Amino acid sequence: MPDIKPLPQTLFGSFMLLTCSCFAEEAELLDFYGKVNMTLQYADEGEGSFTELKSNSSRVGVKGEKELEDGLTVFYLLEWQVDLADLDDSDNIKSRNQYLGLKGSFGEVVVGRNDTVTKQLSKPMDTFSDYEADLKGLWKGENRVNDSLTYFSPSLNGFVVAATYVVEDASDKDDGTSIGVYYGDPKLKKSQIYAALTHDSKIKGYDVQRLVVAGKFDDWTLGAGLHQQEPSAGGESQSGATVNAEYRLHKWKLKSQYQTLEDDNSITLGADYKLGDSTKVFAWLTNRKLDSAEDKRWLSVGIEHKF
Repeated sequence: MPDIKPLPQTLFGSFMLLTCSCFAEEAELLDFYGKVNMTLQYADEGEGSFTELKSNSSRVGVKGEKELEDGLTVFYLLEWQVDLADLDDSDNIKSRNQYLGLKGSFGEVVVGRNDTVTKQLSKPMDTFSDYEADLKGLWKGENRVNDSLTYFSPSLNGFVVAATYVVEDASDKDDGTSIGVYYGDPKLKKSQIYAALTHDSKIKGYDVQRLVVAGKFDDWTLGAGLHQQEPSAGGESQSGATVNAEYRLHKWKLKSQYQTLEDDNSITLGADYKLGDSTKVFAWLTNRKLDSAEDKRWLSVGIEHKF
């Protein structure tokens, strides 16, 4: 009777072990993630009040990276927004940031669909991002653009230069740019202070200048920003400002934000309560006063889970 070797020592077994090993190696570089954020809201938008259930930029995505030769790393991100409340069928899937990048000692370059430099560098100031009090409620410049190329330089004494170039892909349109420089860590984990200065030219019809500053002091996180916008084709220039504050108290995070654009303004108060490392419940109230339209108000309670 022939001597039968254990499977791992056969040619087939060796192939299977090698294949599984390769998949395991790739899996370590692959990150499937998502966020589900749902709110029950009372809304008064000037033409009567109503209640609604909203999915606030809930999303799923996959990202990863792989080391190459000569100190280079290739990375990618593919992300989609999913509406769990109002839209169904194919309408409830919407493209978000989707790009391919390369990084090394020169910095990093990203090509594809992505947030502009102005939007990326303003995130520390957008305390109520994805809600009614998102900065884009009053300000231009919160743009996600197609056909874009973005570059971030290496850090030099804490300073980083960044630029987005947008190809309009049509003979009757102009290319756009979003450039900026920032100091510190936007997430305020590696530095106590963060500051950024940005300028948009011909991005979705507007030129925008913005200065933001944020700082972390014990349990407090404070921020302030100045903003100016005007139509790229010429027109009235408008200016605004914002201030915000966050205070951590055990499992609570108390938040506030005040934003203006000329005679329009928005004030928001909110609170988050942490249920776990990836889950929270929250509530917020936004009151927006508009000079040329009816005032608007929203009251919301919700839950968010990240995975």
